[in-house]
Amino acid sequence: MPSDSLPFLLRLQQATNDHDLDALVDCFDPEYRNDAPAHPSRAFEGTDQVRSNWQQIFTFVPDVQARVLSHVVDGSDVWSEWEMSGTRADGTPHLMRGVIVFGVRGDRALSARFYLEPVDEARTTADDAVRAQVRAGTSP
Repeated sequence: MPSDSLPFLLRLQQATNDHDLDALVDCFDPEYRNDAPAHPSRAFEGTDQVRSNWQQIFTFVPDVQARVLSHVVDGSDVWSEWEMSGTRADGTPHLMRGVIVFGVRGDRALSARFYLEPVDEARTTADDAVRAQVRAGTSP
């Protein structure tokens, strides 16, 4: 990771890979707000939900590992591209990729716009995906 990254990004990645729940939660400000623009009902505030989310992840993906693939720092905003992988407790692969745009205060995240999604391994083409989006519920 380039040296211009905020210390919080390194702490967050390390806490995730160490499965250290307390250290991970400490990466987030008590006033933290998480927005999920593609899934608005998943927005939340506070670190209690951060803790709950990660307790579940560590339980059901016991070998989860996170990698920051790239990032850009713009003032107090950190644009970061992530990959999270592992094997779920039922033996199926877990793979998520996407972007998280953090608002950082000090060495903690104050906010995030969360665009991390499960990787879709389906063999659909770009045409198939566009067609499914724009023609949903209509006849050809």
